[in-house]
This record gives sequence, structure tokens and C-alpha cells, in this order.
Amino acid sequence: MTELPTSVLFCCDHNAVRSPMAEGLMKQRFGRRVYVQSAGVRHEQEIDGFAIAVCKELGVELARHRSRSFEEMAEWGDDLGAFDMIVALSPASLRHAHELTRTTHVDVLHWPIMDPTGLGEGREEKLGHYRAARDQIAGRIADTFG
Repeated sequence: MTELPTSVLFCCDHNAVRSPMAEGLMKQRFGRRVYVQSAGVRHEQEIDGFAIAVCKELGVELARHRSRSFEEMAEWGDDLGAFDMIVALSPASLRHAHELTRTTHVDVLHWPIMDPTGLGEGREEKLGHYRAARDQIAGRIADTFG
């Protein structure tokens, strides 16, 4: 178990499924004790409806989440090097996080979380894949931060 950081940035490819779920789950678990944000390598997608639905099952509200990219965060004045930890949930976001933090001391973790988009045939099967990704994230949060 890692000591609880004061700030965490979760990242994935589009900031539409995995990283918003991680942000919401972390905020639910730790409240204001940890500053939590999420970003994507790109952000051409809005928050995914299935991600909203499976998080709502646990009382985590994602409907108001606005997808953003690393680039947008920097344009808004967010210093990515100021986060204590960046948790990459995809290989592309891991590479991007390492590139952005090459001159700063930020712990970068990689949690290879399955991307549920495009999996499953019907609504219930799709929801099952999203629940599995959500539960993977929740398990990693519990294992890493207690």
C-alpha cells in the first residue's frame, strides 16, 4: 500500500471511460483528502453513457464530467508536474505521462485497465464489461491507497 498522496491525476486515451471512472471512484473514497483530476491523451469524445451508468450504480456521479486532454490542462494553467502521482490506465497515456514528467519528479504508475468500449453485443453484456473495468479500477485504488 502506497502512502496517500495529496494529488493524483488519472489518465487514459480519451478521458471518456476509464480515467473519469477512476477520478470519481477516488473522490468517493477519499473525498477532499486528495485532490483528484483526470485527463486523456486526446479528448475528442464526451463521457461515455455506459461509464455514467455503471458508476451511478455505486453512487458515483459522472454525468457532469467534461472530458479534457493533457494539452487542455496545460493551456488552463494546470502544472502536471505539481501532481504527486499520475496513474496511467492505458499504454498510450503511460507514454504521454512519462514524456510530460521527464524533467519533474512525479510518481507515475501504470494500471493496465481493460478498455470496455466496443466489447459485448447487447446492452447488458456491454454493461458487464464496463462493470468489470470499474471494478478493476476500484480494486486497484483499494490495493494501492487502502
